[in-house]
Amino acid sequence: MQFKVGDKAVYPAHGVGVIIGIETHEMEKVKLTFYILKIQDNGSTIRVPVQNADRIGMRTVMDAEKVDRIYEILRDRESPTDTQTWNRRYREYMAKIKTGDPLEVAKVLRDLALMKIEKNLSFGERKMYDQARSLLVQEISTARDVDEKVVEGEIEAIFVPADGAAPAPVELAEDISDADSAASS
Repeated sequence: MQFKVGDKAVYPAHGVGVIIGIETHEMEKVKLTFYILKIQDNGSTIRVPVQNADRIGMRTVMDAEKVDRIYEILRDRESPTDTQTWNRRYREYMAKIKTGDPLEVAKVLRDLALMKIEKNLSFGERKMYDQARSLLVQEISTARDVDEKVVEGEIEAIFVPADGAAPAPVELAEDISDADSAASS
């Protein structure tokens, strides 16, 4: 996939960024071209070799169809609970996050959110939960062009069961103005 300046791209485990430049540098008589990616969440800048971007997992922001699939995964309560030891679960979850695949990140968030309902998460689990949540919120809000607060509210609603019943389905807000007007009603 070729990106151009101004394109939004997702860098695995770092989130959504904007291509702010494309530079060519000569190193040991070899010319290398880099995407200069500024990560939106923390403002950090990453230089990604153009020829390695696909292998690294850099990709375009997901489409609306994938957003729907992520919400399906988050609502899924049929997946078996994880009975692995903490360190195996940690390695598995981190590997899923590092793939950059939003469907895998959604599975991590779902599993940790459900675990969080039953018990307090350890420091490491909480950190992974926050990372998975942040990555999904950033990308979903970018894909749908809505404020991150809207997406955060939708995700929270999925994991807040009413009176111990199954979580209610979440209707996706079309845009910020619809969400704001609904909130003030």
